[in-house]
Amino acid sequence: MARNLQDHILQTASVLFYSQGIKATGVDAIVKAAGTTKMSLYKYFPSKDDLVLAHLSKSREAMLNRILIGMEQRASEPKQKLLAVFAVFDELSSSPEFRGCPFINAAAEFAEAANPVQLAAAEFSDTFQQVLTDLARQAGARDPEALSQQLAMLISGAIVSEQRRRESGAMRIAAEAAKVLIEQSLACAD
Repeated sequence: MARNLQDHILQTASVLFYSQGIKATGVDAIVKAAGTTKMSLYKYFPSKDDLVLAHLSKSREAMLNRILIGMEQRASEPKQKLLAVFAVFDELSSSPEFRGCPFINAAAEFAEAANPVQLAAAEFSDTFQQVLTDLARQAGARDPEALSQQLAMLISGAIVSEQRRRESGAMRIAAEAAKVLIEQSLACAD
């Protein structure tokens, strides 16, 4: 039961943090939504900061799994996987529950460079970019690191654009730009 309560509190907090923002979501709101007590929350998460970091860790794992599985389902070759990642994010941003990227949102709320939340957001970004770098290298890109940075920037920009104006088609537009960048990078490698 204890593990279930801890998971329930974390799941409840994650939903609230994503839908309302981390700073806007107080411990009282989490406790009320989870149907528990502050004492129970603090038993598992000694501070709100601990709960926020657990939320980001959970989100990191879920997001990376969704991206990797989504790419695998859509493509088998590295070049196609680089494009498939845009389809994965297009699907995510089309959801009615979409409120942007939890890591971009967290980084915006906790902008101080040394803040643990900012560091957790940066860790996700670095890990995701490494996935893109590995695929770019496997595809034969001239400069895999540069291509992965360009693709990650397109994705981040499209996420923010879609968050700002729903159903804008930003991710599909970003995918078209990605095709040009990928083709150029692979042509230069020959």
